[in-house]
Amino acid sequence: MTAALATRPAWSTFGRYRHSLWLLTKRDLRVRYSTSALGYFWSILDPLVMATIYWFVFTQVFDREVGEKPYIVFLLSALLPWMWFTGSVSDCTRAFLREAKLIRSTKIPRTIWVNRLVLSKGIEFVASIPVIAVFAIATGATLHWEAFWVLLAIAMQTVLLIGIGLIVAPLVVFFRDLERAVKLLLRFLFYASPIIYSLEDLPAGLHFWAAFNPLAGIFSLYRSAFFPAQLDWYAIGVSAVICLALLAVGLFVFARVERAVLKEI
Repeated sequence: MTAALATRPAWSTFGRYRHSLWLLTKRDLRVRYSTSALGYFWSILDPLVMATIYWFVFTQVFDREVGEKPYIVFLLSALLPWMWFTGSVSDCTRAFLREAKLIRSTKIPRTIWVNRLVLSKGIEFVASIPVIAVFAIATGATLHWEAFWVLLAIAMQTVLLIGIGLIVAPLVVFFRDLERAVKLLLRFLFYASPIIYSLEDLPAGLHFWAAFNPLAGIFSLYRSAFFPAQLDWYAIGVSAVICLALLAVGLFVFARVERAVLKEI
């Protein structure tokens, strides 16, 4: 009886948190698309343009074999989750600065201001998945049972983004130059991640180190839906460990600096 009563406040708090998270996420999506008649189109235009450019360069300009065919599907299967990653991390650098007054005036857990960004960008990513389906049908790409691993990829990327967000969002409040540093790091990470190429395209000596980029294992899971040979369980295992480690670090950092952040903003 006592145990049951003790669990009620915890479930009640979780329910309120979940409700608030969903309301803030819907607000983000509504603000982002309410002023644009082509909101969904603009959300997928960037990765489509990037994919088209790289497809043209590597298949039409340079006769160089990278990745797998159809190359446009190969590109999109990593570019779309990359857009989720870079969009979430970029927005997290302004998570507390943009909503300072609202954050100070509410008592909901402050982690929600990071989680709602990850969730809203994740919803955009899920909404962009039909784009891959269109190109897969147009190019004759085969969907394999390994598509099941996409769920694991989404879970791992969510954990990774929350961990990074909980580190970046509060630290930017104290170190404003960190926002620019993150932008430069994301630009470097784009080429350091297996997006326009696969891990197999790297020299043998680099494969071991490339796996320590947590996106490497995550992207191999996404690509396995159409390219089962892309599954790299060594990279996936390393990615899983790093994702969990970053989440733990993020929770620790956030707990240590939360009060100082509220005073600073």
